[in-house]
Order: sequence, then C-alpha cells, then structure tokens
Amino acid sequence: MATYEKRTYLLKTEDPTHIGVGGYRLGRVDNSIIRETGTGIPKIPGTSLHGAIRAYAARLYENMAAAGQDHSQVENPDQDPICYTFGYIKHNTEEEAGDAADSEPIAYSGVVNIFDAQVLLFPVASLHGPLWVTITGRLADAGVAVTGLPATWPSETVLPTSNLDNRINLGWLSLPAGSPVTLTWPEVWDKPGLQAIKERIVLVHDDLFGHIVNSNLEVRTSVSIDPKTGAAKKGALFTYEALPRATWLTMDMVIDDYRAAFPVVSQTSRTSEPLSWQAPLDVAVAGLKLIGWLGVGGMGTRGFGRVTLVGDAVIDPFSI
Repeated sequence: MATYEKRTYLLKTEDPTHIGVGGYRLGRVDNSIIRETGTGIPKIPGTSLHGAIRAYAARLYENMAAAGQDHSQVENPDQDPICYTFGYIKHNTEEEAGDAADSEPIAYSGVVNIFDAQVLLFPVASLHGPLWVTITGRLADAGVAVTGLPATWPSETVLPTSNLDNRINLGWLSLPAGSPVTLTWPEVWDKPGLQAIKERIVLVHDDLFGHIVNSNLEVRTSVSIDPKTGAAKKGALFTYEALPRATWLTMDMVIDDYRAAFPVVSQTSRTSEPLSWQAPLDVAVAGLKLIGWLGVGGMGTRGFGRVTLVGDAVIDPFSI
C-alpha cells in the first residue's frame, strides 16, 4: 500500500525572486511576476520549484540525463533515484523498440508532489523599521496559532505582535494599531532567523493584504547594452518586478510512493559528493536545499533567486 504524507516547509527569499509570467500588466512593469488568479498575490509556482529541485538533485547525483524531459539516455531509470522520485519518459531506441507495439515510450509519474510556495510573511518598510505583514488565514494554513484576536476587528486596524505605536505605517498606508496578538509557531520552524522577526509581524485584514503586497514589490529598471558602442541600446529600457528579499513562504510537498521500490543510494557519487538517499524525500530535499545556493526563477546570475529552507518540515500523515 502506498504511503501518503504531507510535509510543509518554511522558505525565505535571500534575494529578490522573479518568476516571470511571460507578459506585462497594464500600468505596471514590462516583466510581471506570476500571481494567484483570484487574489492577485504573487507566489512561486510548484512547476518552477519542481524543475529546479529536479535539476539540482540531478547535479548532485551527477547524472544530468535524468534532469530533462526525455530520459532515453538514462540506462536504467527504475534504478536512478532522480527518475524514480520525479518520474520519467523513456523512448526506446530502434534496437530496443522491435515491432511497432513495443515502440511506445515507457513513462512513470513521480512519487513526490511539489505545490506552490505561498507568501506567509511579506516585508514592508515603516517608521519602525522593517515589518512583516500577514493574514490569519495564511497563518492557520501554515499551522501557526493566533491568540488575542479581538471579538470585533475593524478592517482598517492592524494587529502587531508587540507594542509599536498607536498608528503604524506600512509603506504608503498609515493605519491604526490594535492590541498586540501572540503567534505560536511550529517548533521545527522556531529558529534564529524567525525569532529575529517574531516581534515585528503585523496582521492585516484580507482585503488589505493584496494591496500592501503588490504596492511594495521590488521593481527594477534595466537596459540592454549595445556591444558595438558599449552604451545603452536605444529603446531597450525595461522594468521588472520581484518578490523582495526576506519574504517568508510556505510550500507543501506530498509523498506518494505508490511504487515502493526506491533505489537506495548510500555511497559516494561518481566523483566527490557523498550521498545517502534512503527515500524519495531525501532526493527532493537535497534539491530544495541547493535552491538556497543556485536559486530559482529568472536572472539567477545577476543576484536573484536564492530561496533557503528554514528548519524542518511540519509532518502531516494521511488519515481517514
């Protein structure tokens, strides 16, 4: 029987992170980042994370043939931890195919499901220094308990986690502050990085959250250089937006090992990196950790894209 288990990870952007949507929004920037359709709040899509995690895990295993869309160059994909974890499509060679019936590609889906990373805490400049904005719904989804919520909460009032002032400005918004609330975090996430900002978190209403986030995204302007003159190329000025540094997100990963035949890796890899992968989760987490070094999304060679894993996962086993 397959084992189903959900693991929720806490992530933090170490650099501005740009996951482009391939177009622009009227009145904003040339290169927009992807957003939730219903709320307009930016996210890091699971497709981007899955691709980066797979590619980086393949680098660690030193078998880049397992990282692409076609895995025909992988000799035995069932015994390759990358192909087993993330799935594979293997097209038979002419010698292997034989008759037409045998020429169909062999395909297996992966055994880990990687979902969108959702913004949990968003950094905003204020007169009190940087503050991190969130909403109760996202805290509840992440397993963070909120105590001290008032019975009635006006939509224009914000609730800080410490005594800051009677009014708090969040970027261009100046809002009245209510009594402080207390957040209880999962123990596996309560690390020094989070502890440093726990008293600088502000709860806002859902109807304000999207406006605050979209008004405080990082927006940059770049220009292409004409290689002949070394000067700015005419008509090549463009703008783009990104999730700012120190944005905190949560990401779910569901383990669905329906095959129950993982090829255990417990030896030195082909050149130098010692690996000890006992399950598909080990492969996925190894790739996820490397995103903290190599990044995800666009402009990774220009100071963008590093996202680090904070603490361990909150584990939620499936039950009926």
